[in-house]
Formats: sequence, C-alpha cells, structure tokens
Amino acid sequence: MSQRNSAVTDQAGATDPEKLAVCTVLEAINRISGKWAISILLEASRGPARFTELERAMPSISRRMLTLTLRNLERDGLLVRTVYPTVPPRVEYEATPMARELYDSLSGVVDWAERHHEAIALAREAYDGHAGCAPARK
Repeated sequence: MSQRNSAVTDQAGATDPEKLAVCTVLEAINRISGKWAISILLEASRGPARFTELERAMPSISRRMLTLTLRNLERDGLLVRTVYPTVPPRVEYEATPMARELYDSLSGVVDWAERHHEAIALAREAYDGHAGCAPARK
C-alpha cells in the first residue's frame, strides 16, 4: 500500500468542483493543524533542513511519523524535497513560497500560545477543580 495515495477525490460526489474545493480546504487545514506539521514547517521555513535535523528538533516524533508528515506536506505543496547525488544520498526539505506565506500566521499562533500559556493552565486547573465536583452523569 502506498503512503502517497489519497482516496478522497475518488469518493462519490467528489467530482463536483464546489465539493472538491471544500474538501481540499478542509484537508489543508487538517494537515497544517496536525501535531507535527507546524513544528516541521517552522523548522523548514528557517532554511533547508535534513531529515536528521528535523528529527533532532522534535525528539518525541517517531521516524515513521516524521516521514509520513513530510510526505503529506510535500504532497500539499508546502515542502520541496531535494535529493543530492552523493554517497550516501543527501536529502533536504525546504519550505515553498506558499509555506513561507503560512509561516507568518503560524508564528502568530505560536506567539499567542506562548503569551497565554499560563492563563490557559490556570483556566484548566479551575475547570478541572469544578468538573471534579459535578455529579456523575448516567
């Protein structure tokens, strides 16, 4: 089974241009909102990055998940994969102009999260404290 296959466009009704456009938009948003995509795009936007550099930048990602996420980002046109004919082959991933445009938005989200992480933690503690006192539902 190929990891590069996507059956979304083969589904019934997906030939309607309007439905296809909505499907593509939702897929793109889901792709960039994935657990690892933002970190990978931020790293690749700083300049070409090798697989091992990306792996070191995200120590808790598995090699398989990094590979799948890189393939999907490449498929969506957000990364360019370049293979250099050396021994062993050198592979680099670089953000495309479209991904660099997205970088500003992603940086804004990261900045927002950094500014508000304490308030979010306090809100969670308050919520969890109240939720623990609520009667159990049947």
